[in-house]
Amino acid sequence: MEFIKEEFEEIKIEETFSVKHEETEEQTDLMTLKETSHELNERQEEKKNYDKNNNFMTGERATQAKKSSSGKRAQKTGTKSYFTCQQCGKSFKQHRLLKVHLRVHTRESPITCQQCGKSFTREDYLKVHMRIHTGEKPYTCQQCGKSFSQKGNLKDHMRIHTGEKPFTCQQCGQSFSQKGSLKVHMRIHTGEKPHTCQQCGKSFPVKGRLIVHMRIHTGESPFTCQQCGQSYKEKGKLEIHMRIHTGVKPHTCQQCGKSFSRKGSLTAHMNIHTGEKPYTCDQCGKSFTHKLTLYNHMNIHTEEKPFMCDKCGKSFRLKGNLKSHTRIHLKEKSFRSRHCGNLKTILE
Repeated sequence: MEFIKEEFEEIKIEETFSVKHEETEEQTDLMTLKETSHELNERQEEKKNYDKNNNFMTGERATQAKKSSSGKRAQKTGTKSYFTCQQCGKSFKQHRLLKVHLRVHTRESPITCQQCGKSFTREDYLKVHMRIHTGEKPYTCQQCGKSFSQKGNLKDHMRIHTGEKPFTCQQCGQSFSQKGSLKVHMRIHTGEKPHTCQQCGKSFPVKGRLIVHMRIHTGESPFTCQQCGQSYKEKGKLEIHMRIHTGVKPHTCQQCGKSFSRKGSLTAHMNIHTGEKPYTCDQCGKSFTHKLTLYNHMNIHTEEKPFMCDKCGKSFRLKGNLKSHTRIHLKEKSFRSRHCGNLKTILE
């Protein structure tokens, strides 16, 4: 028994690793205790090396093996390690899993896509990312057949069919089908605009708005009408433009039944019914129902005549006046055509 006690004194571990033990019957298997001692010493050495090379401390919980049903067999004492992140408290059974997790805090991304150079913290993230290059979309909606590269995207998509909107703004009560949509919405209340143009300094709450804004600097207009060739910087602007060709007017006034191709046009039209004139000239105080009317009115004060006839060079304050003026040239052209035609007939 003295020899057994000495063995336990030799396998004492520092404060972080504590091992509970108790004596058993006199017929203890000496080899079992030596094996346990060797295992604990290895764990102690691993812990020392880990603490030396990593600032994130680990924890360990000690557990005891159950007593053997046979009184003649020795009781085994073992330890079950767990590794805890000191920044967020998450625990892992294996040291390597903790190391992978720590990349979340250190922002280390050692796994790189060989096709585009994008880096990731985990192998499985890279595997999902590779579907962008391969075009693989293994998750398919059973209702509409649309496919997705990620399971989470399919889950979000299904809320379109179910109408579920589980993410609600605590400030205004508006609900969203996706968590990301709520996060972006919250910037309305906070005023946060994290996406900034490096050329002019203008900021936007949504990355997509910055991408569209950058086309002002680049001059890019990637959305082109297949019927008339007019191009736009935004897809939504092209969709609105297409209503000119299709004649679709989805925005209808509930008071008079008049329909409009644009929502803004309906909003401006409603001022006729309400009598509201929200656009006021800061020079003379005159108010208008439409913003464009105010813009044209301002030309009176500035004496600006931005609309010029390309036939005779005459300028006009209003676009409508230029349009009326061009008819003079059209009539003149028509008269000359008729006169020349008659002259040609006479000569023949």
